[in-house]
Amino acid sequence: MAGNILSISQPRFRVQPLSETDIQRIHEATLHVIEHVGVRFPSPRALELWQAHGAQVDLHTSTVRAPAALIEKALRSAPPTFTLAARDPQQDLPLDGDHVFVGTDGCGVEVLDLESGQRRRSCLQDVADIARTADALEEIGFHWVPVSAQDRPAHTRSLHELCAIWGNSSKHVQTESIVTAHEAHAAVRLAEMVAGGPLALRQRPILSIMQCTASPLAQDGGSLEAALVAAEAGLPVGFMTMASAGSTAPATPAGTLVVGNAEVISALALMQLAFPGAPVFYAAAQTAMDMRTGGYTGGGPEDFLFGAASNQLADFYHVPLSMGSFATGAKLPDWQAGVENSLSTFMACASMADMLLGVGLLHGSRIWSYEQMLLDCEIFAIIRRVLQGIRVDEDSLALETIAAVGPSSHYLAQKHTRQNMRSLWMNRFFDRRPYDTWEALRDGPPDFARAKARQILASHQPQGMDERLSAELGDFLSYLDAEEPA
Repeated sequence: MAGNILSISQPRFRVQPLSETDIQRIHEATLHVIEHVGVRFPSPRALELWQAHGAQVDLHTSTVRAPAALIEKALRSAPPTFTLAARDPQQDLPLDGDHVFVGTDGCGVEVLDLESGQRRRSCLQDVADIARTADALEEIGFHWVPVSAQDRPAHTRSLHELCAIWGNSSKHVQTESIVTAHEAHAAVRLAEMVAGGPLALRQRPILSIMQCTASPLAQDGGSLEAALVAAEAGLPVGFMTMASAGSTAPATPAGTLVVGNAEVISALALMQLAFPGAPVFYAAAQTAMDMRTGGYTGGGPEDFLFGAASNQLADFYHVPLSMGSFATGAKLPDWQAGVENSLSTFMACASMADMLLGVGLLHGSRIWSYEQMLLDCEIFAIIRRVLQGIRVDEDSLALETIAAVGPSSHYLAQKHTRQNMRSLWMNRFFDRRPYDTWEALRDGPPDFARAKARQILASHQPQGMDERLSAELGDFLSYLDAEEPA
């Protein structure tokens, strides 16, 4: 386990919805789609790379049809494990297939204000406050940019967000908001300043980049260019499919997996063609369209199955997985949020996804809620305990203690109880009070979580950055703000 960050490791049981034959059939279908249907890569640099390696490139449509052998060969050069470094080395995250780490979700555009409870537009201070709260929570292993800093210039907003997180937490940062080559060059420069130079950043990547594909069977040009810049600097890069069954993917889960898989592995292959051995990861957050409204669901049985199946595919390609879980479609921290986030996270954890995303956001990743953030951490803690299973050894069987107590007595005064009581899960936000207590106050878990968030923001002081470095970052951001948008 890394530092004081909680992870799931070596679970006693795992969930695998796909058989080995299923995985092979999805893989072969994916290669068929890439070779015969093609994937759109609207980036001159990407098209040149594909063309140089023998793929069939239609420059008019930007569609690439790559032979199966080329894709498979490229993927074999991807490292199966690597580490997401943190400003504090004690909080490094080994992506080695033996740990599950949880991160915040992003990038929401609204916040349920912690004081008023009212919904409002997000700003840079929200990014900083959420980072400071997450820094204090041992369940949170890394940061996604949680909400958009809409009070900063659009062309530098993503860079202000990065610096706000670094300034308020010593944990790893993964951004999903860098979507142009210009932004990526600036983000790499900022990361080099924080890490101590280009070589230091390559050795200890304190920043990783996640890009979204453009389902069905397409990439975003700016995101491709940004990913290539990041990969060249040694930053881990991942691509996330958000294919939606029935709208941007076939209505069948297997077909959705094929479409999303084609998008992801074709992008990862491109990174390997450009920079063999570059750290890359698979990312997925598939869902199913609401067949009544056509809307994004953000929760449902298909989502839970996609989570486990995507991890099996990532394992097949020997790359780490960043999996969307949590991210409920509920509007408030309520019953729906609890059900969706519990089931999606259990499936992702039980299949041992390396990185889980979604903590804190409601309404399909649109609205940030501090209460939901802490309740999601409680969900993760419960699932972590469940997957530890039941230890069976001489001490845990407790035969001597059972004999000492005998029939019709109790175990409260036993040394064995004192030695083992802290291994039992303890709630922080679940309501286990007597009914009369609850009836007098009429409060509950969201209220407890809100109070805890306020306490953290009032008292927690994260490991700060050197004042000189903070000033240098601020000067560089001011310079970028003054530039004409690219």
